Amino acid sequence: MCMTSITDSDRDRASFAASVERHRRELRVHCYRMLGSFEESEDLVQETFLRAWRRRETLAQPAALRAWLYKIATNACLDALDKRPRAVSADGEVPWLQPYPDELLDEPADEAEQPQQAVLAKETIELAYLVAIQRLVPLQRAVLILRDVLDCSARETAEVLETSVPAVNSALQRAHAAMREHLPERRTEWAPGVDVTAAERELLARYVEYSESPDPLAVKRLLTEDVRFSMPPQPGVWVGRDQVVDAWVDGGFGSESFGSLRCLITRANRQPAVAAYVRRPGDDGYSPMALDVLTIADGTIADITTFDGSVFGWFELPESLR
Repeated sequence: MCMTSITDSDRDRASFAASVERHRRELRVHCYRMLGSFEESEDLVQETFLRAWRRRETLAQPAALRAWLYKIATNACLDALDKRPRAVSADGEVPWLQPYPDELLDEPADEAEQPQQAVLAKETIELAYLVAIQRLVPLQRAVLILRDVLDCSARETAEVLETSVPAVNSALQRAHAAMREHLPERRTEWAPGVDVTAAERELLARYVEYSESPDPLAVKRLLTEDVRFSMPPQPGVWVGRDQVVDAWVDGGFGSESFGSLRCLITRANRQPAVAAYVRRPGDDGYSPMALDVLTIADGTIADITTFDGSVFGWFELPESLR
């Protein structure tokens, strides 16, 4: 009897794990939007699955599994944010911001997962959107994601957040007003979709060429006049191509003492990205240095968000280059 009981329990756990695992990808993206951190989104999905297992008796209908998991995930994220309050800087910096590999957004989905494709839409995963929603208070952020991204009704959103429909509608109104204030004015000019155009490939090729050359003045010609540059979690935002390139030069870019670069092209947050490896004087090979996630507008680079080389492993990039 004891052995049968253990086997049945293991079988139940395995069946439950398989049913929730189908929703891992979209839940991971949901937690990422809520938190702005790739690492924490992984942790919160695991927390969601753990809470779901513990509360499995509260799932009234198997057909409601997806909505039930979203409720658990949303509240797990709100609990995490309550424990670790964060403040965006006056310049709009989000120090905890991390990139999301496109490879994980493009993982194969079976037919049962097709409704979740809207969850992966470019306009709500790009970094500008992530930065803007991180400026919302957590409740407004949750309401905005549930209503605008997941297309939940006001009543469904109120049930998830255990609040009233009027409270949801009020929070959504405030969130929309804040998003209009914080999203870049030129965002509608940015290249739509995820397909790489020939012009974009040419621009990226030149960005790589001038980085490897190196040629700071040539790089400057690829930037919009009001280009924005930041390096989370490092403080500071530089605006304007002169200020941006001058900051790079002050950091040694283009000098013999800086070393040489080699670059690989990848994608993050439905945006083109360039992974830069550096070989310092005296080194045998090239080590991960930085991942530049680029925003392109009218054939030029309008925004550069740079993350350190520790993120390369998420993108299955080589540990080093020779």
